[in-house]
Amino acid sequence: MTIRIVLVGTTHPGNIGATARAMKNMGLGDLVLVAPRSFPHEEATARASGAEDVLAAARVVGSLEAAVADCVWVAGASARQRSIAWPELSAREAAEKATAESASGPVALVFGPEKSGLSNDDLARCQALLYIPTAPEFSSLNLAMAVQVVTYEVQMQRASGREPPEREVRPATAGEMENFFRHLEELLLAARFLDPDNPRHLMKRLRRLFARAEPDMNEINILRGILASLAPAERRRDRE
Repeated sequence: MTIRIVLVGTTHPGNIGATARAMKNMGLGDLVLVAPRSFPHEEATARASGAEDVLAAARVVGSLEAAVADCVWVAGASARQRSIAWPELSAREAAEKATAESASGPVALVFGPEKSGLSNDDLARCQALLYIPTAPEFSSLNLAMAVQVVTYEVQMQRASGREPPEREVRPATAGEMENFFRHLEELLLAARFLDPDNPRHLMKRLRRLFARAEPDMNEINILRGILASLAPAERRRDRE
């Protein structure tokens, strides 16, 4: 059961080290960094304080897509309301869902840059928005503190001893979903259903729809087959 912590665009290396320590406190070791400003860095090592092994094993990648490609469920942390409604889970609810889904494959809990948080494009690659209930008059949390709260909830779920239900077919991974969305957008553009100058808003709504549906691997393969059959003949030949 792999529950991955993903930090996107972290600006302060000390927060990376403190995140590694928070993870090790709660029995997690899979850390992925998306385009950090400074890493490796002596401040990250100093703040890890006993969790240097988590820090040494951390992977650095160039995009969130690469960080979560093999994950069967992804939640993005955010304290801001978004223009398009996202499924929202509290830290406790997200930990419960992450623990259950990790029986089928890796899952990821994603945290954004310290000042701006995750972008809407980042959240488009998540199935849910994770929030930490705080006092409304002062809701801002330090990045490593937020990770500590969420990983604590994960540890509490694991300590409960409840066995997650088994699935007959594993959920589609984030990478498989991205391939599906690219295929869908390509076909909708060819059919002139999407405005080629501004396809993003509708595609975000379609992403939300399929995130709620939580398709499995077989269902995505069926949908890809349908899209392929609807493509113009010359496009089908190109794919072959």
